[in-house]
Amino acid sequence: MNGSHSIERTNNGIALFIMGHKGYEVLRMISAIAPEMIEIVISASDTQVQNDFFLDIREHCVAHHLKFATREERLDINAGYAFAISWRWLIKLNDTQVIVFHDSLLPRYRGFNPLVTCLINGETEIGVTALFASEEYDRGDIIAQALTKITYPIKIQKAIELVSQNYVALARRLLVEITTGKVLHRHAQNEGMASFSLWRDDNDYQIDWSKSASHISRFVDAVGSPYRGAFTMVDGRPARLLDADVLDDVTIENRFPGKVVFIREQYPIVVCGEGLLRVRNLVDDETGQSLLPLAKFRTRFT
Repeated sequence: MNGSHSIERTNNGIALFIMGHKGYEVLRMISAIAPEMIEIVISASDTQVQNDFFLDIREHCVAHHLKFATREERLDINAGYAFAISWRWLIKLNDTQVIVFHDSLLPRYRGFNPLVTCLINGETEIGVTALFASEEYDRGDIIAQALTKITYPIKIQKAIELVSQNYVALARRLLVEITTGKVLHRHAQNEGMASFSLWRDDNDYQIDWSKSASHISRFVDAVGSPYRGAFTMVDGRPARLLDADVLDDVTIENRFPGKVVFIREQYPIVVCGEGLLRVRNLVDDETGQSLLPLAKFRTRFT
């Protein structure tokens, strides 16, 4: 529905369903300015990233005397509102209004890992949408958005830091409106502009060398730390490409993407579908040891 919607609650307390850096930053903000609003904090571990902030969240709750639980625990939650940040699971609460924070400017990039997909696609704006939860994911009415303009190259860790600021700004705005009894405005999403970002698994970390060098560079930066890093085979050996940059193309009469064309200052220059990519940090996928300089010039990346 369009327009505004008034929600009357006898309890304006907030349950936080949070994970990761973004959830941690929002927790820190609310506990600093209105700790009495936090009814409970629920978190979970994430094996997909190097630092999932689970321990940071739990330790912060202990230090600030906030009720903490893991998602596996059976809970009796009576908060008026719930904020869901980086949360992957269904939230079933009878009398609690659930507000989801999503890593894109909806209705574009509904779904999974939207920030990563935005960076791979070269979007010049990233941001966060606060929306009411709905039966279908990321389709609920929008409450508010916050955005940041970016330029490339940009690594995912920097993008997460920028988006975390958007999270904090949005959460602070909603916190003020909830505590002062203001109406939470809402408007329906434009379905004609909707797009989706699919979930990713290990297969989606592999580099497609037929893509342009600029695309591959964005991909490398978008799936780097805290994620595992872009995957490639180097003469049949599994490796992670952790840092690379784009060089001007040269005319290649028999273009085979993935072949090394030059080695300059020990860095291999790899042919892409369009353009050249300088490999600056390449490690063995199993040992984490550097594979640079390459053992031989005639090396193929696949």
